[in-house]
Amino acid sequence: MENILSETYKSAGVDIKAGDKTVQKIKNYAKATFNKNVLSEIGLFGGFYELDLAQHKKPVLVSSVDGVGTKLKVAIEMNIHDTIGQDLVNHCVNDIAVCGAEPLFFLDYYATGKLDPFVASEVIKGFSIACKENNCALIGGETAEMPGLYSQNDYDISGTIVGIVEKDKIINGSKIKKKDLIIGITSNGLHTNGYSLARKVLLNKYELTQYIPEINNHLGKELLKIHKSYLHLISKLKDIVEIKGLAHITGGGIVGNISRIIPEGLDIKIHWGNWSLPPIFQLIKETGGIKISEMRKVFNLGIGLAIIISPKEERKLFDACHLLSEHALLIGEVI
Repeated sequence: MENILSETYKSAGVDIKAGDKTVQKIKNYAKATFNKNVLSEIGLFGGFYELDLAQHKKPVLVSSVDGVGTKLKVAIEMNIHDTIGQDLVNHCVNDIAVCGAEPLFFLDYYATGKLDPFVASEVIKGFSIACKENNCALIGGETAEMPGLYSQNDYDISGTIVGIVEKDKIINGSKIKKKDLIIGITSNGLHTNGYSLARKVLLNKYELTQYIPEINNHLGKELLKIHKSYLHLISKLKDIVEIKGLAHITGGGIVGNISRIIPEGLDIKIHWGNWSLPPIFQLIKETGGIKISEMRKVFNLGIGLAIIISPKEERKLFDACHLLSEHALLIGEVI
């Protein structure tokens, strides 16, 4: 009985002092993202964000929640933790940006088996970097230490984003018609999808620290390339061309994600020969002997964003993308 009573939370695997230390380390990262709309201090029970409704006629809030999947395993094995947070924020930003929304604020969830203040603060630093780049406030989050559920060095993250759009400016694909064009904007590698298959295939043959001539990079660095944010591009294009639909190419590939916004009775035809498979995808395909049909279902294959426009907007869009230093490709059409 005496031994049972002498047990503490720390002996059970949860270090409250480590948690307090982590909170202190991340406060400045979060505060660096605050703007005049943020009313709360880190540590309160909720995050407060004051909406300036004078700027909007019929505002609609748009929200999304996501994680980064097993890309985390690459970050953990490489002991590089500041980019994975950027991946998550940019992924969530893209998910609402394709609806026409601008981000307002972001909340994170970080769970681990053994809380390491340095690792946790590096992840949150990544959140803050991407939040600042996307003009989004990091107003709160949760850090959980759960021994027994996660192994000591493992952690998981997820994020929730909230944005805003005028009701008549929502982009939902409802205006898409037959013969509209599908324009692809290049990705920066795998982004945050397909890592379970990529890791299974590549790590059977290569080390993460290994330089691979075919991709002109070390494997780990290639796999940790930061998921691109398309917010700036989308925000600019909305004022230049009439965008009928936008799709963030994530799990499910190009066809799976574009199909989500295509009206009933229409379909899409992808011109797969219009661009070359980027080297990292070629490496995965050849190393694993993976059929191209499977590759198309799992990976973005070099296209991170799809834009649907009428043919008359094509030249205007390509010119705008060129001026914004983005690589645009005609990848398909609505049929």
